[in-house]
Amino acid sequence: MKTRIELEETGKKILNAVRTELYLSMRFMGQALGSLGFTMDLSTRTVGTDAVSIRFNPAYLFQMYIERPEILNRTYMHMLMHCLFRHMFSAKEYEDTELWDLCCDIAAESVVDSMDYPSIQRVTSDFRNEWYEKLENEVSVLTAEKLYHYFILRKRDPYLEESLRQEFALCDHSFWERMQSSEEESPTAGAQSQNSSEEQQQTDGVKEENKDAVPLGSTKPNEAEWKEHAKRIESDMETYAKDAAEDAGNLLWMLSMQNRVRKSYKEFLKRFAVVREEVSIDMDSFDYGFYMHGLNLYGNMPLIEENEYREAKRVEELVIAIDTSASCKERLVQQFLDETGAILKNQENFFHKVNIRILECDNQIQNDLQITNLDEIEKYTKEFKVKGGYGTDFRPVFSYVEQLRRQGELRDLKGLMYFTDGFGEYPTKPTDYDTVFVFYGDEEREESKVPDWALKLYLDKSEGEHR
Repeated sequence: MKTRIELEETGKKILNAVRTELYLSMRFMGQALGSLGFTMDLSTRTVGTDAVSIRFNPAYLFQMYIERPEILNRTYMHMLMHCLFRHMFSAKEYEDTELWDLCCDIAAESVVDSMDYPSIQRVTSDFRNEWYEKLENEVSVLTAEKLYHYFILRKRDPYLEESLRQEFALCDHSFWERMQSSEEESPTAGAQSQNSSEEQQQTDGVKEENKDAVPLGSTKPNEAEWKEHAKRIESDMETYAKDAAEDAGNLLWMLSMQNRVRKSYKEFLKRFAVVREEVSIDMDSFDYGFYMHGLNLYGNMPLIEENEYREAKRVEELVIAIDTSASCKERLVQQFLDETGAILKNQENFFHKVNIRILECDNQIQNDLQITNLDEIEKYTKEFKVKGGYGTDFRPVFSYVEQLRRQGELRDLKGLMYFTDGFGEYPTKPTDYDTVFVFYGDEEREESKVPDWALKLYLDKSEGEHR
């Protein structure tokens, strides 16, 4: 027993020394670094985390601390990336566990490799650099979710995936599965199922297999806590730790994407809505009692008719600008067009009679289409042809909109949506209506230049995402 206690205490001292070294390099990550405890766990041959503790095999720690201490720093930071991006909490959403583990390792390592701190730096192999270049070209943003979809949609190569696993894996992910198992356990001790005997046999088998495993304990991993850590680090790197953030590589950008608040497109459009009367039967104000009394008393003469008008809150006036500049890929322009069509076809959000201006633009206005009836959108989407293709300057659109307002063609403008890739000259003067710069997925890398007074909207293939 004494030997076990000594092994655990020595292992904790090693990890504490690693944590201190990382803290001296990255003080803005202090609270996140201190959030993980240390627990000896002989069910692993190496080291891993369950988002509560770093669980270690002392033999592995002793060997690495003597032979390759820099790898321990690297592994600690690797595990911290898993926690900040909450990979272990998302694992249950993906059917192919091994592929998800690989994608999480690539995502974590890509961020750590971009960081310029001597305590975690290592010479990257040609194989790793080649795959970074390939993935950045084909996936653009190396998040675990995007990498998973990339690999799942291409022809699978088990030998290649194993090579990637050998290259990028640094920690044991088996604790993630145990987290899920503990979440699925019933809190009621007396609850039993028809297959209780079979389940008990399986449980006994697992206990025999992991007899040296330390239970995860009563302190459950808290995803909300790690979400707060990620937000705090992002905030600190944008404010007082700006100088330190220069050496943090892609960490700030990846955290900003991870921390985006999601909101449905339908909900987002409500900010442009106005209250108007529209021609429509208002069944809420219809009184069946008086109606039937009139029919019974006078034959076919009801005492009250349906109210032919009702109040509705929908979008009536909106400007949509589509970036057709050279920097905006043709694929993006088509996606923006499809999204525009989807917006306008959703008549639940719009009055039937509207004043929608669709502006195609690059460094000037290339085309101005006015839509007064939503039925016209079908014709527009069929006849659309990209005009322009020069550089991007957002300012002419805002000048043109002001001109339309002065001429009385836009009387009650609530918002302007600008579909773009983010590259261009932004206006400096705030607008008295809502201005939204719309990006498709994570294509844009220039979002830091978007004015503070403007909103940002992120779209994917399923729906809009709002920040």
